[in-house]
Amino acid sequence: MVGVKKIAELADVSVSTVSNVLNGRKNVGQATRERVLQICSEQGYHPDVMKKYLKSGKSNTIVFIFSDFDRDFYLKIIKGISDYLTENGYDLIICTHKSSANFMRSSFASGTISLDGNMTDEYLISLAKSAFPIVLMDRVIENPYANTKSVIVDNYPVMSEMVQVLVDKGFKRFGYIGGLEFTLDNKERFAGFADTLAQNDIRFDHRNYFHGNYREDSGYQAAKIMILSNVLPEVLVCANDNMAIGAIKAFEENNIRVPEDISVTGFDDSDTAAMAGLTTISIPRYESGYLAAKELLGMINGTASKEPFKLSATIKWRKTVK
Repeated sequence: MVGVKKIAELADVSVSTVSNVLNGRKNVGQATRERVLQICSEQGYHPDVMKKYLKSGKSNTIVFIFSDFDRDFYLKIIKGISDYLTENGYDLIICTHKSSANFMRSSFASGTISLDGNMTDEYLISLAKSAFPIVLMDRVIENPYANTKSVIVDNYPVMSEMVQVLVDKGFKRFGYIGGLEFTLDNKERFAGFADTLAQNDIRFDHRNYFHGNYREDSGYQAAKIMILSNVLPEVLVCANDNMAIGAIKAFEENNIRVPEDISVTGFDDSDTAAMAGLTTISIPRYESGYLAAKELLGMINGTASKEPFKLSATIKWRKTVK
């Protein structure tokens, strides 16, 4: 079993530094603290929770699993989950998909909240039993035998609303940078985009659809390709903020002004988007985490329905749209 010495070795710090981090002491730098906690998560090292479980024989632990350390909104979701669980006497374990198999079992935890696109539906269905409920924040699984519930963003109507306003502003040539093709968010966001254009008799040229992966560098590369084509759209709609920020950087490097030469929108309302003045769609991340935890405890106590819970989002109009 992994111990504190192994964690210290992997993090390239002393054993006392690991101890200080695990005990919440403030004499450790933020970067070091985050590195130690990430390694603990990946290695499945959570000594305090295991002590409680061994002493009581009953798990009051919830596992939150996610797959991408680069996206800052996870911190808001985690805060919402943590606040609700703390109010109700539950512990929270945070881990990545690499270590999730160590925790996704009823002998260790009472249930899981999953926001991990790397996990297949089949794998989640195999785990979601009556004694081990799972709340999904990135998909809907329609299987009567799986003990799952979804807490997701209602992407379609708010994307449709934003695109309709852009059409009403007079935009006719649209570009789109999509996220990972298989994700529910990407499917719904593009559907809202494409359907609204079609309802306004605006033909979308699929040569102006660029594939991304939700990371900033993919938006940057998509914009570079767009620039090389010598035919810029009037407005570029991006499936998330990271890709929109990357695209804007590429435009700025090539003396293409936003919004004078091209308008740009994102989706998520990250802190970076607010600082950049990016027009985007704001998702209540803290509330989504809080509600996911609430629904999971409802499932544990037998009081929750299995109907998906869809969160509304709102548009934030800022300076990247003229």
